[in-house]
Amino acid sequence: MARIKNESATKARRAVVDSREFIGLHHVRSRRYCIILNWYRAKGARLVRDMKEARVPRHATMGTSQAEREVLHGEWLAGLNTEQVWGWGTPAGRLRASRRAALIAEGAELRGGRRALEIGCGSGMFTEMFAATGATIIAVDISRELLEKAKARQLPPERVTFVHGRFEDCEIDGPFDAVIGSSVLHHLEIAAAIGHVFRLLRPGGLLSFAEPNLLNPQVFLERKLRFLPIFKYVSPDETAFVRWRLARQLVETGFEGVSIVPFDWLHAATPPSLINCVRAVSSVIEKTPVIREFSGSLYVKARRGC
Repeated sequence: MARIKNESATKARRAVVDSREFIGLHHVRSRRYCIILNWYRAKGARLVRDMKEARVPRHATMGTSQAEREVLHGEWLAGLNTEQVWGWGTPAGRLRASRRAALIAEGAELRGGRRALEIGCGSGMFTEMFAATGATIIAVDISRELLEKAKARQLPPERVTFVHGRFEDCEIDGPFDAVIGSSVLHHLEIAAAIGHVFRLLRPGGLLSFAEPNLLNPQVFLERKLRFLPIFKYVSPDETAFVRWRLARQLVETGFEGVSIVPFDWLHAATPPSLINCVRAVSSVIEKTPVIREFSGSLYVKARRGC
């Protein structure tokens, strides 16, 4: 009987110790999750506050044409920390931008002696990365205010030229070895834009772009709920792409070797301590059928036939 009581007491003590260890471990994990959650809340609250303070001008959604509205939206963006609004200013955002620029430059075969046209250069952040390859860049944007920011980067004038105008009817001397851009085709009248790209490329010239993927949940919500304050950075007419539809349009225009690949699961708001982990998981997801279709971006490459 005494032995049974001792065994019962021992089990009870072990149960208490185990429960304390479990509670302690649970507390540590909960605290870690709370830290991460609070970080995201703080970033979201800061973004919403910045957007409310900046206030999109009412007439930004009241232009008489898509081009007018894009000009007004560009004027608004230029008055802010543009890269921060676009999500390129955070540690994760900078990594995303570098990867994106490298993909576009590699696909366009940018290097010394090559001549490329960049559409929608904006504040010139990607222009600067493209110019680092040694290629000659003609960079076009519809917003004078954003072009002023781009020119302030003081890129080498013998290799980088900035041009103001609406791309679809902008008269630029071609042909080009490549036409490139980051997150810009979805701002344009796509049929006219693709046709103009085709005409500006030399035979065998390359199209190389990174664009938002409409199947990504955040991108989808941005387009459907753009009236919410947190999505004020989305312009009134911009859309996103489903890769099979875009591929069909490119083929119908006359492009060959069309390749559109989903990529990018690293969110701009990812805490620095989690970046390596997210990138490792992303590299697996991007190779996984079905799931990869919901990636944040599409890498688009095609060639004008000879």
